[in-house]
Amino acid sequence: MEIPRQHYTEKFKQEAVKLVKESGLSIAEAGRRLSIPPMTLKNWVYRIKNPKTGSGPSRPVTELEAENSRLRKELADSRLENEIIKKAMAYYAKELLPGTRR
Repeated sequence: MEIPRQHYTEKFKQEAVKLVKESGLSIAEAGRRLSIPPMTLKNWVYRIKNPKTGSGPSRPVTELEAENSRLRKELADSRLENEIIKKAMAYYAKELLPGTRR
């Protein structure tokens, strides 16, 4: 079972980093006080110190690349739907054929 992912506002992140920098608290202690994982806070502090290493594309995505991505997702969704339909058809075919009922 997967734990739901937490989402924090930019303002909250900035205040948390500010708490670490100005109060002299360790990242672990600040994380405990704010009820956030220390590694999350450590990542925020790192990103503030090194803004160019943020997650994101280094160049803008072209229209062609965006369309390609959209079409790949659509294809994957269609394949999944087809697999579900095939399994449902096999199930109902077994139920409807004479002599195969239990």
